[in-house]
Amino acid sequence: MTGVSRKTFDFMVDVVKADEKKKKKSGRRPKLIIEDQVLMVIQYWREYRTYYHIGLDWGLSESAVCRTVYKIENILISSRKFSLPGKKELLKMPSQEDLVVMDVTESPIERPKRGQKKFFSGKTGEHTLKTQLVIHQKNSQIICIGHGKGRIHDFRLFKTSGVRFGELLKVIADKGYQGIAKIHKLSETPIKKPKGKKLAKEQKEYNRELNRLSAK
Repeated sequence: MTGVSRKTFDFMVDVVKADEKKKKKSGRRPKLIIEDQVLMVIQYWREYRTYYHIGLDWGLSESAVCRTVYKIENILISSRKFSLPGKKELLKMPSQEDLVVMDVTESPIERPKRGQKKFFSGKTGEHTLKTQLVIHQKNSQIICIGHGKGRIHDFRLFKTSGVRFGELLKVIADKGYQGIAKIHKLSETPIKKPKGKKLAKEQKEYNRELNRLSAK
């Protein structure tokens, strides 16, 4: 449900508790225990809803959610115990046995007061933020992420993210990455259906196989 293993969640809680013990306690006690604070922040990361809507779930004000997210994020970042392998790791993966999957997710946001067009996604018909994920296919580990506003095309997000792959690394990407093979030869994307025509049986099977590998 959270996208985080129980072991990782417990470790995050331990890190936050250890940090809280170092500080002098003053003022009112938080409404949520530390476990719930961490869970709420993970929910915010995963769903990227507004502080207001997250607050409705937890019985907190918008400002209280904001303070909690800021606090927990700073504690976890400062601990230096939570980090992704990063883009450089993709250049170190030398073999076709290391298969990675690249995809983009979109998270709806409230309509921005400024620059609405930059956030409007033609795909979803909403104002969104895009997150590009590069994931190791075998163990589902997130290697690196990139962000963009809803209007940006997936392939353009890839090019601006600075992600590059080792020469022998095989990459599976969704249909939004058509053209990536010109940049990285060992890339595969679903075959798009020609306008007014149908895909051949072999092409459909190829797309199903890519979907199967991507979903693992």
